[in-house]
Amino acid sequence: MDSDTEVENIFTKRKDEEKLNRPPSSYGSMKSDSDDLEETTVEEGEEVEVAVLPEPPTRAVTGMQMFRCASPETLYTIGTEQTKPPGALVIETRSSDLEGLSDMDDQDEDEDEPLLTHSPEPPEPLELEDSMQTNENNQPGKLHPMQDLPHIFKTIQSALTGLTKGELLSFKMRFYHWERKLTLQQAMEGDLLDFVDKTIELLGLDHALSQTIETLRNIDKVAEANELHDKCQRALVRFQMNNNLRSKHRIIHEGIVQAGKQSFLNKVYVEPQISTCSYGGVYPSHELRPHPPTPVQVPGPDTFVSVNNLFRLLKDDGTPVRTVVTTGLAGVGMSLCVARFSMDWAEFRANRDLQFVISLSFQSLWILRTRTDPPEDMSFCNVLEYFLPDLKCLKYLQEESSNFLLIMDSYDQYQAPLDWKNAPVINDINTPVHLDVLTVNILRGNLIEGARKWILGRQAAVSQIPSKFIDIVTEIQGFSDEMKDEYMTKRFTEGRQAEKIIRHYKRSPTLDILARHPFVCWIVSAMYGGLLRSDDYGTHPPRLTLFLTEVMIIQMNRRLEFYYGQPQHSLKWSTKDCNLLMGMGKMAFKMMERKTSVFFEEDVKKVGLPLWEVVVSSGLCSELHTTASDCRRKFSFIHYTLQEFIAALYVFMMFHKESKNVLDAYSDLKPKFLTNTSAEVLVQNALALTLSSPLGLYDMFLRLLCGLMSPDCHFSLLRGYFYPHSYPKVAKLDEVQRLLEQSIRKAPENRVENLKECLRELIQSDD
Repeated sequence: MDSDTEVENIFTKRKDEEKLNRPPSSYGSMKSDSDDLEETTVEEGEEVEVAVLPEPPTRAVTGMQMFRCASPETLYTIGTEQTKPPGALVIETRSSDLEGLSDMDDQDEDEDEPLLTHSPEPPEPLELEDSMQTNENNQPGKLHPMQDLPHIFKTIQSALTGLTKGELLSFKMRFYHWERKLTLQQAMEGDLLDFVDKTIELLGLDHALSQTIETLRNIDKVAEANELHDKCQRALVRFQMNNNLRSKHRIIHEGIVQAGKQSFLNKVYVEPQISTCSYGGVYPSHELRPHPPTPVQVPGPDTFVSVNNLFRLLKDDGTPVRTVVTTGLAGVGMSLCVARFSMDWAEFRANRDLQFVISLSFQSLWILRTRTDPPEDMSFCNVLEYFLPDLKCLKYLQEESSNFLLIMDSYDQYQAPLDWKNAPVINDINTPVHLDVLTVNILRGNLIEGARKWILGRQAAVSQIPSKFIDIVTEIQGFSDEMKDEYMTKRFTEGRQAEKIIRHYKRSPTLDILARHPFVCWIVSAMYGGLLRSDDYGTHPPRLTLFLTEVMIIQMNRRLEFYYGQPQHSLKWSTKDCNLLMGMGKMAFKMMERKTSVFFEEDVKKVGLPLWEVVVSSGLCSELHTTASDCRRKFSFIHYTLQEFIAALYVFMMFHKESKNVLDAYSDLKPKFLTNTSAEVLVQNALALTLSSPLGLYDMFLRLLCGLMSPDCHFSLLRGYFYPHSYPKVAKLDEVQRLLEQSIRKAPENRVENLKECLRELIQSDD
């Protein structure tokens, strides 16, 4: 059916059908002039018989009965039904409006007269008592009046009211042709209020407003379009920010991006525990030791806060926080928390009282700083225009009453030291300065004084920001046991597959402990998700050494990508990268000798490594909480088992690459016919060290050293990183196997289980 015939059918419907099926307006059931129904007076106490309307007759193909869904816009207007005041005229684009319009040359003179409407003014917003208004944390918050439904509805209605009948028809037809979500019947049926309400209901506030402005311009009503744009500019800026944030955060990238494989934030995101106490994020639990070598503080559940309620927190004096710093271990999910916060704001689920949200990462600032040598001076306006060229929001950001948030992620990726004491004070957002100075003034709060700021980064980096510029420090703690299961269930829509993965990795107590870290949870799903599809895999528990080797490799590759700009698909380790791990391994082994899990800056200097490389860029360490009495910064590996692994890696690589037995000093036994650098002697020395030490001190170290000797680890995983692909395997592992079997038969009962695990790490086949 062509469009002309469809229009004719719509406007030749019977009058009684129109009255019966007319949908309620967004601002109440508005009676038209044709609704001359007689009103009846009911005496007090008289019993009223309620008439039941008959079912409407079957309609033709072109007919449609409209039922308004319970959208937020419709909910707003359910209780605001009004009647038409005497003499009011409501525009109805029905058959009477189209008489003579088939030929535009024969238009009647009356059509050029503006249509004056006397529809009642939209009512004030209703305070809806439902979950979309507020909850115990005042979420989701109230929109600014200039960004809310009543203002936008009234302004669109006002812009269209002055159109003549012909112009209104042309507007509706053009709107319909450009917006396929709207049917021709929906565009033409009903009065002006119905049309505005239906477009908002179907398209959303932002799309309906933007399309109205564009359509007005297309029919040469430029003045009306500009007026509508100016009156709703604050809302339009927010809508543009919404679109930018949604396109940026809707899809997340985990690991190496593969073509055609995308993860949507809403489908895989599980919010980790966020605490208002920052202790370093290191979890003290260990498979073989009841207590870590050095006590580590862990925040209690009463300190946890939702990511969307960070700016609902109060300072000690009862005033709302304005600057929040969030820290966490590498890969704990800081960027995903930013994405969740941004998406919830953009989709009006939370923090709607924030008029604007701008996401500006330190990584972007660092790239901007290093693009020229020397770096060019830039103002805050220049920076925003560079990253958000279409965003016209500067005049609003300078308003004292403007409630907006500046999110600055990845503080550790801004690698230049900031001079907090001597940097000049800059108050004007148009003053060009060095980016280091600009960054200091943004964090100080000198620029854009009304802004809230959310700064995220690794603990050892953000700890350098002076505390006087921070209202509260929060820390992402990771997943609880329930969250780990929820994450796996979300990642694998096939429930049976998720159950298999959960059951498999929990067979290793250490993996179960480490999976508290969201980054480790992702590696678990990536490693075992494909393997467990095979019925031949999963007979034995997972091997810990292979898993920790993967963790180390991925973290080092992320370091090269994030801090050194290497392409994701061509990451190559240099001698410097290998030396970094070897130096950290040597330090880790010395820490085990001292029976400590904490190191200081001087320990890093002893192994000849830069502090920033070890505690920030490696992703393997974290800075711990210090009290006022502490005079030194203290650090640790992100888990004690990882410290044991890095120490074992150092001992193994010294043996395999340098032909040096670091453990030779720990054994007086000199077996005949064996060189000091054979694999059997190395393991024999490690056994002597382990069995002569308290339970748990070196047991995990021995297990991981045996695991590194497995060809699956040193030949398959480490080859190409520490040594070339042509490098030989470790020889005579059968003697190491016999040595472990003999030790199992002779060892004390409390050591037997771990020695069996050592043997399994060495010889187990995962095929």
